[in-house]
Amino acid sequence: MTVTFVGAGPGDPELLTIAARRVLEEAEVVVYDRPSADAVVALAPACAERVCVGLAPGQRALSQDDVNALLVDYGRSGRDVVRLKSGDPFVASRGGEEAQVLQQAGVDVQVVPGVSSALGAPAAAGIPLMLRRLSVTATFVDGNDDPEHGTPPDWDLLAKLGGTLVILTGRGRIRRIAAKLIAGGLPGDTPVAAISAGSRPAQQVLRGTLGDLPAPLPPPVTFVVGAVAALNLTETEHVHAHP
Repeated sequence: MTVTFVGAGPGDPELLTIAARRVLEEAEVVVYDRPSADAVVALAPACAERVCVGLAPGQRALSQDDVNALLVDYGRSGRDVVRLKSGDPFVASRGGEEAQVLQQAGVDVQVVPGVSSALGAPAAAGIPLMLRRLSVTATFVDGNDDPEHGTPPDWDLLAKLGGTLVILTGRGRIRRIAAKLIAGGLPGDTPVAAISAGSRPAQQVLRGTLGDLPAPLPPPVTFVVGAVAALNLTETEHVHAHP
């Protein structure tokens, strides 16, 4: 009885690891969250059962408790079950919670790491998270600061920490987060980059500052805060020779 958690990366199927592709090609059941993962799910055999548990056209998302129960049932079925998670399954997702439930139910868990959107989205946007003389630290934060989900981030402390701040799942709260970071001491002109659908064909990148945030973009959005957010190292700078 085993469920294999597979990191789908930020969305581009070519960023899957060799191990992830192999596990998907052998899967009998694939449980995934969003229709946006269809290009990755397509690697599973045509006969594999595909189960979308997130929001989809004409379908409501399952509650986390329902997803947990579903995974336990599939895990006990004796079939090759893949739990496909965006990015890395144990970074800013509920993969860890689901793995705990499976473990408590006596179902073995295997993990195939993936490229987290915390790393993949900034890289696809040409933003180095660490660059000497600009930033030598990078801090990753779940932007969901609802106390019901656990202890919220200490934004005052994060504002004083310096370096690069990468905010995940913070799209609906970014204005409140920005205000808290400014109140904690970060200047309003601190660069901010918003990256939507990083690494996918629909990728969009907008830049602004904490005091003048980028316009809202479609989810999923990864935010980068700090001096490096103003950079784009994948865009060639055109140097004009002086006459």
